[in-house]
Amino acid sequence: MMETKRIGVLTGGGDAPGLNAVIRAVVKCAIRQYNLSVVGFLNGFGGLIKNQARELTEKDVAGILPRGGTILGTTNRDNPFHYPVLKGGEKVFADVSDRVFENISIHEVDALIVIGGDGSLAIARELHERGLKVVGVPKTIDNDLSATDQTFGYDTALNTAMEALDKLHSTAESHHRVMVLEVMGRYAGWIALAAGIAGGADVILIPEIPYRLPAIVKKINERTNQRKSFSIIVVAEGAKTSEGELVVSKKVDDSFDPIRLGGIGNVIAQQIEQATGKESRVTVLGHLQRGGSPTAYDRILASRYGVAAVNAVAEGKFGQMVCLRGTEISTVPLAEAVGEMRSVPVDSQMITTARQLGICLGDE
Repeated sequence: MMETKRIGVLTGGGDAPGLNAVIRAVVKCAIRQYNLSVVGFLNGFGGLIKNQARELTEKDVAGILPRGGTILGTTNRDNPFHYPVLKGGEKVFADVSDRVFENISIHEVDALIVIGGDGSLAIARELHERGLKVVGVPKTIDNDLSATDQTFGYDTALNTAMEALDKLHSTAESHHRVMVLEVMGRYAGWIALAAGIAGGADVILIPEIPYRLPAIVKKINERTNQRKSFSIIVVAEGAKTSEGELVVSKKVDDSFDPIRLGGIGNVIAQQIEQATGKESRVTVLGHLQRGGSPTAYDRILASRYGVAAVNAVAEGKFGQMVCLRGTEISTVPLAEAVGEMRSVPVDSQMITTARQLGICLGDE
């Protein structure tokens, strides 16, 4: 049925709850169903470049299902096609992908499973185009991969944001404040929108709908007139003004995603306090959204993805990414998986629901 005897696995990009669940499923399915051995490459593509790897047995993955993070380590740097090296005493970027193929050969790996988001999967696609047998697994808390209905990690991050809103309600009401919660999501508003609805926010700002400060101020004043002494605002880190302005915290040249968003929450809080006179406070969830034990949904989805990835290897479906379509796990070409970002449709039922609940989305 198959020539593969040994598979490799790595986790790339930002960490997400459920990575260990995928690794566990890959190892258990590979060993039990196909009698394959498994090699884990450490710290993303860095392990492939620097020849850092370890054998993975069922004992190695025992007990890791509920654990956040990844036992293999990860990084959002170390792109083998754009890798920093010293030349003449200066840092330059070079193609060192030949090291990847050398180390794959050293470990006698016949196929590689890459667990990652768009950056990691874009690298996986290029490696496949150069001859490496690759299967991808979609991972991002941002839920912004277009070729799958949902990525693992998103549900856990969403629940973390919702629980934060539940707690912020108490202090907002007690002190009669405007509380601003800044959440992750990059250029997609899935976390902010869903958490805002679930957590009873009054204003939700997402990248897909540019906001105007007067619309936010109007909502807060309306609540004041209704004798509601506090307001809750959820803002996605990639939210932008009607002029298209983003708030960028810094840039990292050798990263998969060099632009680091962050700081929009503080900007919004200051503007609201100046415009309304109401005391405003901001909470930035940041990496709290990436941590913790995965929810039941993410554990199950991650396990299904891991098993499906091994099955794809066994069936010779290389250059593919496993994905969720409806309730079924399927596969799509990696080219399709990284071709387009999945944004929140502005005419979606979720958006309509938010508006009909009286939530201000910053545009009216």
